[in-house]
Amino acid sequence: METETVPVTWRGRLVRASLDTLVGVAIATGALLSIALFLTTAYFVVLCVIGIGFVALPYCTRAVRWLADLNRRAAARSGVPVERPYRPEPQEVERDIVGWMRTCKWILADPATWRDMLWLLLNCVVGLVGFVPAALLYYVGEGLFLALGLWQPLADDGEGRWYASVTVDSWPAALAAGLLAVVILGAWVLLGPLVLKGYAYFVRYLLGPTRGSRLAIRVQHLAETRSGALDIQAAELRRIERDLHDGAQARLVSLGLQLGAVDRKMAQNPEDTEEARQMLRQARASSVQALRELRDLVRGIHPPVLAERGLADALRALGLASPLGVSVEADLPGRLPDPVESAVYFAVSELLTNALKHADAQTVQVVARYEDGVLHAHVTDDGRGGADLSAGTGLEGIRRRLASFDGVLEIDSPRGGPTVMKLELPCALSSQKTSSS
Repeated sequence: METETVPVTWRGRLVRASLDTLVGVAIATGALLSIALFLTTAYFVVLCVIGIGFVALPYCTRAVRWLADLNRRAAARSGVPVERPYRPEPQEVERDIVGWMRTCKWILADPATWRDMLWLLLNCVVGLVGFVPAALLYYVGEGLFLALGLWQPLADDGEGRWYASVTVDSWPAALAAGLLAVVILGAWVLLGPLVLKGYAYFVRYLLGPTRGSRLAIRVQHLAETRSGALDIQAAELRRIERDLHDGAQARLVSLGLQLGAVDRKMAQNPEDTEEARQMLRQARASSVQALRELRDLVRGIHPPVLAERGLADALRALGLASPLGVSVEADLPGRLPDPVESAVYFAVSELLTNALKHADAQTVQVVARYEDGVLHAHVTDDGRGGADLSAGTGLEGIRRRLASFDGVLEIDSPRGGPTVMKLELPCALSSQKTSSS
């Protein structure tokens, strides 16, 4: 499908250039701060030799990484995303001198710490390019003021004002200065984003993760997701065990007792078949109920509609079964791996339940699509909002389930609603499209 190109207006360009100018000034101000942070941190690193520097090193490092993170955000704004390269912090650090020393050792052993120091040193000079858009804008203002007549007091003193390549001492020269100011204004609009993007590449080169830090972050992520997957698996096994114990197992035990009672009854009074038939009918009802509960249990492990029709139709079935007004739009070009489909299915099912029980929602929209090797699913409800991933609710379980597949859960839920849940899972198609959509 062809995409329509949205034209960029000059008003939008001016707004963007103004924001770039403010960001550039912030970057240049940070460059001035860099020299102070570099000298302070280097001073305490040297003092670590005699032990005194360990007292202030964590605080200095926190300030350095705060400034580095601000520059990473500025780089991302220019379209150059920069990941944090720092190695995982030690877990369960003691709140005493031993724990403090472990923290300092972790800081000094991290290569990203020394790359931050090199960035601070170079940023003292390179970061000053952030003043370029502001300087251009100032020069534009100067030219316009000269064109409006500011040159006259200077000319009355017997001196003109040099602007670009023009000596402004008359109205024709002032008009030329105004035209040059307009040209510089165009350069300001076009050059600002280029300056910030060039600086963003500098930031990514020094503040981005190295191969070693990427591996360390990846190992930590895999350890967390493995732990989460094991916890989810253990919880699922406990649920199955509980359902079997409280449901089908109890029914089967009751069935065995009823059949034993029929056997004793027939042995005591072979001619009284009516009561035996009644007891057999009860045993048959128990067997039917046990079979139904086993089917429900299997459906909870892997729903038949998911196995037979795929994720798209399974999501539509969830919408039809929900008491809410659920609309489902699923555009999936084929079947996905079974574990991925199961994870998304139960995640959406949990989100629909939350919308009904906790959000007081009336309508829910579910959108699922597959693009560039990633499955995207959005669940939007018109409830009261306020969903929080850190509240320790079922949302954390959904996040951990998706993290097992390198997936993410993003929540946008302001007070008063609406709530938008975004699920993203990288995966590959396992077969061609089979759903009825």
